[in-house]
Amino acid sequence: MITPDALGPYLDPAAILIVAGGTLAATVLRTPLRDIGRGIAALTALPRRTLDATPLVDQVAALGRIARRHGVHTLDRSVVADKDVAAAIAAIVDGAAPADVTRLLDERRRARILRHAGAADMWAGMAEVAPAMGMVGTLIGLVKMFLSMADPGAIGAGMAVALLATLYGALIANLVAMPIAVRLRRRARAEAEERSRLVAPLAALAAYGQPRAATMSVVAA
Repeated sequence: MITPDALGPYLDPAAILIVAGGTLAATVLRTPLRDIGRGIAALTALPRRTLDATPLVDQVAALGRIARRHGVHTLDRSVVADKDVAAAIAAIVDGAAPADVTRLLDERRRARILRHAGAADMWAGMAEVAPAMGMVGTLIGLVKMFLSMADPGAIGAGMAVALLATLYGALIANLVAMPIAVRLRRRARAEAEERSRLVAPLAALAAYGQPRAATMSVVAA
């Protein structure tokens, strides 16, 4: 069992301040504020299950049955929790053609990809910066050690900063920042694939609200 006393030699406030503070400062300077907010907010999504579009596909199928019986104009009273599906349904009620609905979903998909990429890039950038900040801490520790050569008792403090700063930079990069970036990108790819399943059903639903000739041409295509 790891005790606080066992961890004591591996904790150095100066090294922590140099590496953690430097990494945060560099991340803030190189990353837009909106992406920083997205990167922090994305942490709440990591424990959740990846999106499964099957319930949404089933809901669109149910809405299609309603549209066939009563017309697409009755769908404006439907309660849809998913924002993409809700936007597509609103467009369909307003008379959007299948191509317009497909374009709408594609635009929302692209916007979501950019948001997810911004969040993941923030953490990937932090993983890139942390080892460099560890090296900065190492250099500072070595300078402190060389300046204290006349005092043997002070050499250990400088050596501790030099060694532990490198350790902290490696840990932040490889055990925190990069794993988060990889998981965020994996979730984004999985969600994009799942949401692609919604395009065809919603485009078909939009066809119900078009004139007969237009609908036949969509079916033939």
